Amino acid sequence: MKNAVNWFEIPVHNYERAKKFYSEVLEAEIIDHHMEDKNMKYGIFPYDMENHKVGGAIVQMEGVNPSMDGSTVYLNGGDDLAVPLSRVEAAGGKVLMGKTDIQENGFIAQFTDTEGNRVALHSMG
Repeated sequence: MKNAVNWFEIPVHNYERAKKFYSEVLEAEIIDHHMEDKNMKYGIFPYDMENHKVGGAIVQMEGVNPSMDGSTVYLNGGDDLAVPLSRVEAAGGKVLMGKTDIQENGFIAQFTDTEGNRVALHSMG
């Protein structure tokens, strides 16, 4: 096994609002990949599919609910997570933990998104 994680999904109540939030914070395009037969709205974060890198999505569907509890997804904060973190509140989220040094493992920060999920960022700078 190369990676403990292969894919993640962040549950949302309002797909368009969440898509706008993550697009603004990460300055990245979320690609729609809705599954009409399952009445599911699905948006994929950019990732390196050709090299089998970890990827993920936002998902709106019955029975899937945002939460502050449970697992924490750490999104790529780029070269310096302070940059996307600085866009969280303007995009409608709330910073829970500012940029925090975790020694040789880089930096982390946590925030809530517009849907009520606790999400985090990681960067080496």
